[in-house]
Amino acid sequence: MNSPRTNAPYGMELVESCLICKLRNESFFCSLPPKVLEAFEKIKYPSALPRNSVLFVEGQMPRGIYLLCKGRVKLSVNSADGKTMILKISDPGEVLGLHACVSNIPYELTAETVQPCQVVFIKKDDFHKFLEEHGQACLKAAEHLSDNCHNAYDMIRAIGLSHSASEKLARMLLELSSDGEQTKDGIRVKLALTHEEIAQIIGTSRETVTRLLAGFRKKNMATLKGSTLLIRNKAGLERLVGS
Repeated sequence: MNSPRTNAPYGMELVESCLICKLRNESFFCSLPPKVLEAFEKIKYPSALPRNSVLFVEGQMPRGIYLLCKGRVKLSVNSADGKTMILKISDPGEVLGLHACVSNIPYELTAETVQPCQVVFIKKDDFHKFLEEHGQACLKAAEHLSDNCHNAYDMIRAIGLSHSASEKLARMLLELSSDGEQTKDGIRVKLALTHEEIAQIIGTSRETVTRLLAGFRKKNMATLKGSTLLIRNKAGLERLVGS
């Protein structure tokens, strides 16, 4: 019998039992009743992954779903000429590959870790049976798909209605600030993204992102040093978005 906790690489302790997991929140599987979670325990495969690990690739037929327990995963699409656009950075608690698995169609996105992650994998057939047998889980899956749709509308609105790259970047930084820590110097956020990845999120070039960040730093609005983002003037960013 496996221990509920095992040592894992990448600086993480792998928690194998959802019933005692300290990472539990109000997300999809975490908030299910104990009896449903017990059934879920029997079909899941937990693992720890390093940064830059690919969970699945756009166009690949689904093998199953992934529940992100810890870390962050970027979801991206690619054009025929090789350009990449990051649609979202997923947070812990999100289910990845859900739409493709439920609909039995190829994954619409590529999912890749941007920092060490703990994930849980569930095979497609096991997941389908789990939903059939547990109505509460099926309802949670529907809610999760609805949230994904709502987030897609928000992303289209943000990109389509933003008038400049600086406004798009300011909007992105403001969204990140909601997960930040308030300090005497401003809002501090851990951001494991390169300038290239930020550019892929807001639909511009790496050079433009570098120039804009330098401008934000000069105006004392926000600074990005290594993996630490410090938002010094949130009101200034909000005025930029609203202008």
